[in-house]
Amino acid sequence: MELGAVLEAVDGCSAAAGGVGVGVGIAAAEAAERALLRYNEENRAIFRFDPADEDKRKKLCEGILNILEKDTKTSCQTACLEALRILSRDKKVLVPVTTKRNMQILMRLAKLDTVEDPLERVSEFPVIVEALKCLCNIIFNSAVAQKLSLELNLAAMLCNLLKKCKDQQLAGDIKCFDLRLLFLLSLLHTDIRSQLRQELQGVQVLTQALESSLNVRWTGEYKTVEDRNRPPLSLQETNCAVEALKALFNVTLDSWNVHSKNESHQFRYMAAILRYCLLTTGPTEDKTEELHSNAINLLSNIPVSCLDVLISPSSQEETDIKYNGMNMGAIQILLDFMEKRIDKGSSYREGLTPVLSLLTECCRTHRNIRKFIKAQVLPPLRDVSSRPEVGTTVRNKLVRLMTHVDLGVKQIAAEFLFVLCKERVDSLLKYTGYGNAAGLLAARGLLAGGRGDHWYSDDEDTDTEEYKSAKPNINLITGHLEEPMPNPMDEMTEEQKEYEAMKLVNMFDKLSRLLVLRPVHEATDTQEG
Repeated sequence: MELGAVLEAVDGCSAAAGGVGVGVGIAAAEAAERALLRYNEENRAIFRFDPADEDKRKKLCEGILNILEKDTKTSCQTACLEALRILSRDKKVLVPVTTKRNMQILMRLAKLDTVEDPLERVSEFPVIVEALKCLCNIIFNSAVAQKLSLELNLAAMLCNLLKKCKDQQLAGDIKCFDLRLLFLLSLLHTDIRSQLRQELQGVQVLTQALESSLNVRWTGEYKTVEDRNRPPLSLQETNCAVEALKALFNVTLDSWNVHSKNESHQFRYMAAILRYCLLTTGPTEDKTEELHSNAINLLSNIPVSCLDVLISPSSQEETDIKYNGMNMGAIQILLDFMEKRIDKGSSYREGLTPVLSLLTECCRTHRNIRKFIKAQVLPPLRDVSSRPEVGTTVRNKLVRLMTHVDLGVKQIAAEFLFVLCKERVDSLLKYTGYGNAAGLLAARGLLAGGRGDHWYSDDEDTDTEEYKSAKPNINLITGHLEEPMPNPMDEMTEEQKEYEAMKLVNMFDKLSRLLVLRPVHEATDTQEG
């Protein structure tokens, strides 16, 4: 449909209305609604717009907001908001939209200006959802809107709306876009991030939203119900959980230090929910990976002292993945996720380093986690006939990363293996070879051997009989077994040996005359002089 025709219908509807609060003419409203519905259908997938029509699109935005300011029926409001959402993908047309008055119109339609009123009229839910979608686009694309959102206290209103969604089963879409808007605000505006954390109890509000999205059930403090037969999350539940995880990540960015007992409880509670999240699947493999990826990012913000709740005393009914009587199901998920990201072979910095960093810190702090992971990643060596970086085991894949071109990836892979070896140089070299470990050891000042600064338990590794028998012939640089090289002099005659010896003498004589080599006492005299 021609943009001019849509604009004409919308202008006609605006002209038919009186002042603020006066209803729009029925016939004009219906004509505008039909025109907008057709426009929406034709442009639903449009993200690039014709620059020649920029002024018309600006006027269309203004006309739509004029209609939304009046009393119109729900279907007309929905059509107007959907058209505004499509138009707001274009940053250049947002100047007339990003005013305090227009932001307040959208906030009213999103039910953000009503503190006490519950969400009861289900017929209004599509309008609320579309208004939230418009706000998401506008705030994402406009710095002016981001500043206005702080002035209008939008974050507080979103937290209040989120609480209203808690007991409303049909408000899933509202909750999802409420969470997305909180994520965008906390991403784009640091002041709002601080407001959420300090004034609005944002961590608690968002954690509760995550808990309800995952349908978490509890058996005790920090311990959730484990049902291996529970069905996957729905797409809507997964999307809500992902948005909550992303918003929580922004709000907890500076949470490494726990200063109070209450903070410690809050983070342990969150870690227990995230453990449940790791053991949960989404409707598809890709959505499950997205869910787990965001859970891992958030776990990286939680103080490592609070991550002990990722493992717990286990019964046989819960899981078959145990170590020292502890349930290691969540840790196994992290290991599987790490290996899957390695196998992807790309985007290591964004996709792999968060989970590697998380596992490294868990292993450095929690002994049972470290010992379980080491048994998986660095099992006792038996076959040392191949180089450590050659093969398909997790160890082989991680050793290959130790020489990756990306410095950050190389460092975290080496650090992970070093921590698994309790920061002992001799143990690391046994599993990786000196050549692969040289970068880490040089950075840590450990090329001559020794161990790192962190203290670990005194339990020692035991070498297999196969490794002990092969050890004398292992090349320390390459880290694998090499057959003894034949002595080239064995097949020489005495004359050939004498000839080679004289060649060597002549070479030393030449180097000495060129002052490349000097006797020790001469070099010492020169330094003292």
